[in-house]
Amino acid sequence: MTRYTRKFLSVLGMSAMLAAGAAHAEDKKVSIVDDRGVTVEVPAQPKRIASISYFADDVALALGIKPVASTYMTAGREPGFLLGLTAGMKQIGQRAKPNLELLSEAKPDLIIAIRRYTVGNAAQLQNIAPYVAYNMELLEESYSETAALSKLLGKPERGEQLNADFRKHLAEFAAKAPKDKHPRFLIMWGGATPFAFHTENTSASIVAAIGGDNIPGPKTPGGEFGIDLSLETMLEKDPEVIFVYDSGPDRPHEGNPIWSQLSAVKNNRVFYVGDQWVETNGPIARETVLREAAHYLYPDTFPAVDVKAEAAKLIPAELQN
Repeated sequence: MTRYTRKFLSVLGMSAMLAAGAAHAEDKKVSIVDDRGVTVEVPAQPKRIASISYFADDVALALGIKPVASTYMTAGREPGFLLGLTAGMKQIGQRAKPNLELLSEAKPDLIIAIRRYTVGNAAQLQNIAPYVAYNMELLEESYSETAALSKLLGKPERGEQLNADFRKHLAEFAAKAPKDKHPRFLIMWGGATPFAFHTENTSASIVAAIGGDNIPGPKTPGGEFGIDLSLETMLEKDPEVIFVYDSGPDRPHEGNPIWSQLSAVKNNRVFYVGDQWVETNGPIARETVLREAAHYLYPDTFPAVDVKAEAAKLIPAELQN
């Protein structure tokens, strides 16, 4: 055997060992417990993430990872707080009714989903790929879910830093907010009978943390994060600032004569807000909502917000191009 042949075979053997090691790493699984209390075996190095809700898109993009598939909130509208990057992902339907056939076509190796909309078809999702569900409702869950998903995606330190940064920013905004003002506010979905968020809900918690007084108040122990709130009750509480999730042109609440009697309406302090106000648990959404809320509550203290400019600070430049 010549010296050249021995060297060639040695290099070939080394390459085979490296390839085998890489394949073994890709096959490795880890066990996690999600918000259902279910233990799920997931890839140690997931490469193809599918997001049922914007939460996984939000966390992944902040970590420098672009998911392969995503649901949407409103058809045809790409969220500005994610720089419209969901347009480059396979669209798999509305978050409450994901299309499982389209999801399967995306060939994900990990599905991150909103729990309340997917527990009914958990078995079908699990047949497509490992399926992990989070509540995505409360501010305290935002911290734990961001940390858990960042760890799952291989970047635990970045997840912890994102959480630490937001806690710091929330405290800074709260310290700067006027201490003599506590505007009564409401965050709601529009409708004949609006659905409003309790204070523990992530977006409402952020507004309350900087001095707002949430008229639906806290949730009951073990209760839902929101409540149907009649316009009659709304008038009794009379919010000074109203945030309405902008889900489209249909706004039946505006047709009710009580609506025009509200202080927020009379004073032009009704704000139709974007997807980040509903899908607030990710690091990009909550930072954006904090800045928007501060401006809407205290326009003389905090500047207006460019949502895309804020998002661009957290999403790595290589994903923006």
